Amino acid sequence: MLIKQGRYSGYLRPLAYLIDLAIILLFAVQFKFELLDYLNYAILISIGWLVLSIKSKFYEIYRFTKVVRIISLSFLQAALFILLVFAFFGFFEELSRPASRILIYSVKVLVVILAVKLSIFYLLKRYRKRLGGNYRRTVIVGKTIRTDKLLDFFQHNQEYGYQCKAVFDLQNESTSLEKCFEFVLTEGIDELYCSITSLTDEQIEQLKDFADNNLKVLKFLPDNKEIYSRRMKMEYYGYLPILSLRDIPIEDPLNQFVKRMFDIILSLIVIIGLLSWLSPILALLIRLESKGPVFFRQKRNGLDYKEFYCYKYRSMRENPEAHIHQVRKNDVRITKIGKFLRKTSIDELPQFINVLFGEMSVVGPRPHMVSHTHMYAERIDKFMVRHFVKPGITGLAQTSGYRGEVETENDIINRVKYDIFYLENWSLLLDVKIVFQTVFNALKGEDKAY
Repeated sequence: MLIKQGRYSGYLRPLAYLIDLAIILLFAVQFKFELLDYLNYAILISIGWLVLSIKSKFYEIYRFTKVVRIISLSFLQAALFILLVFAFFGFFEELSRPASRILIYSVKVLVVILAVKLSIFYLLKRYRKRLGGNYRRTVIVGKTIRTDKLLDFFQHNQEYGYQCKAVFDLQNESTSLEKCFEFVLTEGIDELYCSITSLTDEQIEQLKDFADNNLKVLKFLPDNKEIYSRRMKMEYYGYLPILSLRDIPIEDPLNQFVKRMFDIILSLIVIIGLLSWLSPILALLIRLESKGPVFFRQKRNGLDYKEFYCYKYRSMRENPEAHIHQVRKNDVRITKIGKFLRKTSIDELPQFINVLFGEMSVVGPRPHMVSHTHMYAERIDKFMVRHFVKPGITGLAQTSGYRGEVETENDIINRVKYDIFYLENWSLLLDVKIVFQTVFNALKGEDKAY
């Protein structure tokens, strides 16, 4: 017998579509179209908005979606919408309006849509937590460390709107899948969360059949095998499902283009606006204190483990250990001006030249000396994963407290963990956040900046 599932949130997405389209068309009144022209605009822009939003997944927001994800999707949708509006006025030349007016209209629309989207998102969270509405009834099948953590999550994060009604431990002789199924149907359960480790292949098939026949959402918790804890990508070779070990967002051509544009624009701003006048001043100060070149270059490993020369302002006296040993606290090799440059991270600014040449990115895993890279590659698990993307002037590991000298093996292990998280969860918004955090840390001063 089919049991109707409690999809009480089914009206939220259509409502979101209607609200956003209403905002778009309401603000379009300012163009003072004739009635027929307004209808033409309304139809074409509405269709365009819906097509673009489906393509960009703008409305694929769930109760567990992070705010960063919402803002990231909004930026993408904003860029597409601005192009759409300009394309409309470009095609219908007789309706032409000043470019500044079109841009102001687009920005106002997008700001209001984002404000409404975030307001609804937070209001729903408060509604679930304070009033207990908009919730999903769940059960957990199996009892392991992971299911205990999931139960704890449901109980202590009420704003997500999950109410766990029961946990079925199949290792207990008094519990069976039949009793679980009966409970699910009787209590109107919406979602079943199952531990793979606690189930046999036969039980998994039973659960799948039950969920399909009764319109229930079935989800599995990864078992204790490390591979299932990763963020994997599902692909199909014909009808054969294939799991990729990890999905790297930067490998997407559009994301590569966006990140490269971000790198070029920011590097040009720094090179033209800062290095053009700062370099002669620093060159004089560096040469007055010690002999040698103004710039220091050192081989580092970059994308796909390829070597390149990384540039910095010289902060040490010339010495034979420069390419072998890392800088240590109170290192006698550092000059007075060099100490200031390193403390403020100004010595890293010439690396924007590497960024412009495409050897580095503004944000990414920090590159190490070639000798250290070889050493860590042999000693540290997954160290080589960092070379799937371009190295960066700054990175998530550096803004999270793991910059500078590697004092213990734990430092490099945690640095690798943050770097892997970054490459698996990249977004333009994350890059912007890391850049601002880096500037803030430099102004505040860091203990390990020596």
